[in-house]
Amino acid sequence: MDSGPEFPCSTEAGYAELHCVSNFTFLRGASHPQELVAQAHALKYRALAITDECSMAGVVRAHEEAMKCGLKLIIGAEFRTRDDLHIVLLAPSQRAYAQICQLITRGRRQARKGQYKLVRTDFDAGLDDCIALWIPPAQPRRSIAQWFKQRFADRGWIAVELHRSAEDMQRLRDLRELSRSLDLPLVAAGEVHMHVRQRRALQDALTAIRHGCTLRNAGHHLFANGERHLRSLEDLQVVYPEELLIESVRIAERCTFSLSTLTYHYPRELVPVGRTASHHLRALTEAGLIWRWPQGASSKVLHTVEKELRLIEELGYEHFFLTVHEIVVWARSQPKPILCQGRGSAANSIVCYALGITEVNPELIDL
Repeated sequence: MDSGPEFPCSTEAGYAELHCVSNFTFLRGASHPQELVAQAHALKYRALAITDECSMAGVVRAHEEAMKCGLKLIIGAEFRTRDDLHIVLLAPSQRAYAQICQLITRGRRQARKGQYKLVRTDFDAGLDDCIALWIPPAQPRRSIAQWFKQRFADRGWIAVELHRSAEDMQRLRDLRELSRSLDLPLVAAGEVHMHVRQRRALQDALTAIRHGCTLRNAGHHLFANGERHLRSLEDLQVVYPEELLIESVRIAERCTFSLSTLTYHYPRELVPVGRTASHHLRALTEAGLIWRWPQGASSKVLHTVEKELRLIEELGYEHFFLTVHEIVVWARSQPKPILCQGRGSAANSIVCYALGITEVNPELIDL
């Protein structure tokens, strides 16, 4: 069998893998995010993108490993639509990260639990900061390519994914022609499903489970070979033209977003205009004290409340209490009120008791 195109090796090209799913892409990925990051670092990749399918579930563990070993991690996600679009979105900035997360939420909310549902029009707006890779099918549809160019002008690439099949040379020729005719750049990518080739057996087993069949009957559901692992730079330089490898690094250099830059931003609507979160929490707590102790709270209770409110303000936890309080208020307002019972340290908190988060009177217990 033809092993595909071969190109002169260059040790200077470098490579960034921009399309890689982990085991958080259920029954597809056969490696943990940490394993993928560690292997990419060992292979001296310039960067690795974790792009689980309609999910960000694997990126935290990948980030932790990337921080340990010093590999640049790119955050993204892969999507397949009901109208034959296969696309990877990457987050070069925090705004792009938020846009991808919003798209994931939309897709998940439009389908049953564990599934997602998107169509091409879901990508028409709200993704203005994202970088996009189009994964063409075996027979690329020019109409989708034209839509992709219009939607992601200056931010879109055609991903060339070659896995040493007999069709690789023709595939590369076809995509180069499409690239020239539409002025869409090409970039090398791997559609990685495992960190090392030895996970092939596991990946095959996961595929058979996903399709509800035995390995013996899995047939064309299985990949034709074990090339969807993180390959060495030497192997990649034989399979891909150097300019496609260089382009992967250029895209990686545009991606400066890191999970390390994220901080919590709670909804502003939790706090009335003109009040701070601390003042609002204090007002709700004081109203709750009157509700819980209509005859007046004891000096011990008042002392404890002040101690708790100071600690909450010191740690910046006001919005957490306000969020839970909002849920409690909604639960109690239902035609059939929903019982609310805080557990753990909440059971010993006067503030939680005053807000209705717990029904245990802390005066009656000593935890």
